[in-house]
Amino acid sequence: MSGHGFRAMARTILDEVLDVRTDLLEHQLAHAVKDPNGEAYNPKYLPERRKMMQHWADYLDKLKAGADVIPLHKTA
Repeated sequence: MSGHGFRAMARTILDEVLDVRTDLLEHQLAHAVKDPNGEAYNPKYLPERRKMMQHWADYLDKLKAGADVIPLHKTA
């Protein structure tokens, strides 16, 4: 797993599982966004982006609570 792989996975889950608007995802990931101002960092989206990130955190908490963790290293 790499940083880019994590971003790609998060973007896919936020879009396909959590049904987050694509424009919010693109702004959050600081991708070039074709908006009227041509800016990825448009502050008018901050309240919605905060909600999106809380939704993502809640999703991760649910996974953690029910996760079946597989150890990467054998214990002695």
